[in-house]
Amino acid sequence: MTAVADPYAEARPASPVRFLYALNPLAKFAAPVPAMIALVASRDLATPLAFLALSYVVVIIGVRFTLRLAALLLLAVPAGILLLGFGMSVWVDATQVADTAPVLQVGGWTLYAGALRIGMATALRLGAIVALALMAGLTTTGPDLVRAMVQQLRVPYRIGYTALAAYRFVPRFRYELDVIRQAHRVRGSHGGRGPFAAIARWSGYIVPLLAGAIRHAERVALAMDSRAFGAYPDRTERHLVPWRVRDTVFVVAFWVVTAALLWLTWPRA
Repeated sequence: MTAVADPYAEARPASPVRFLYALNPLAKFAAPVPAMIALVASRDLATPLAFLALSYVVVIIGVRFTLRLAALLLLAVPAGILLLGFGMSVWVDATQVADTAPVLQVGGWTLYAGALRIGMATALRLGAIVALALMAGLTTTGPDLVRAMVQQLRVPYRIGYTALAAYRFVPRFRYELDVIRQAHRVRGSHGGRGPFAAIARWSGYIVPLLAGAIRHAERVALAMDSRAFGAYPDRTERHLVPWRVRDTVFVVAFWVVTAALLWLTWPRA
């Protein structure tokens, strides 16, 4: 069957296309799963550091590099790890790490090296899991993920495309909210300034927004019924998201690298 271009699909990145964009969404979600499971069970610093570095390498090579991505990788993620690690180290019971060297002392409170190590290990685990999730999150659209689940995982298309229809509601709600706001401004019912005025404005948005959502849902339901949606056990796919050899190679290679990193970094008993 020949795949037909989807006019409603989100725009693809400009050429040259990096390899992560060309992979099946399920491959990008399946590849980091063993690493994420191992990170949940790890308690050392080396393992999350290794997987954080691995995810950075894959993202930098496989994703179209932009200033926004650079700020995320070089500023947001490291800053979040440092702040979270320090915050968690503060809550570690000092009696458990009192035999380690003190790092910081404020009045009668002391931050020990053991507490800092525990906090940073926890933060690094969370940071590595987030970085691994970026492989799929930065290069996968919601519609493609739903289509892949229907086509490869055999999720019933009634469920999958109902979820896809709900996904399409989000930009519709944003548009209708803008229209409602403009209508309120034209009528002079913006309600002034301050927190109570903001609450009053939002309460005025809820009813017309819900009414618009109900009307839109009714139109979608009538359109699906008129096209006999759900009347047959299978449907012909208009937009194909195939599983190719490169998807299998990527998943297997990532699992092999995951096993090698775990063997090298996992603490020996």
